[in-house]
Amino acid sequence: MSPDVVFRLMATGDEYRTPEGVQGLLDFFYHQAFDATAERTRFVVDAGTAVFEGFVVGRHTGEFAGVAATGTQVRIPLAVVYDVRDGAIVEGRVYVEIPAFLAQVGAGA
Repeated sequence: MSPDVVFRLMATGDEYRTPEGVQGLLDFFYHQAFDATAERTRFVVDAGTAVFEGFVVGRHTGEFAGVAATGTQVRIPLAVVYDVRDGAIVEGRVYVEIPAFLAQVGAGA
């Protein structure tokens, strides 16, 4: 990651800057809100752009999207679009299917 990297959560507009900030986001998501891993179904790299498509797979262990921990096993669609310059990630746009999460934990509207 570049020193000035920024990741944006497209559902909320929240931004996480610097490699340490992005690492904090990842730690929260995969180790606090969930005990989960990313399961890749597709990864494409082309001319300064990379796209990850897959699922967050694991257990809902902490507050996420306004929902307290449920202990429910989840499989949430996820996509991340990376902009790459000089071999480093400069931006990531994260798309998490929050409606799918809510439905899986019984909190869907």
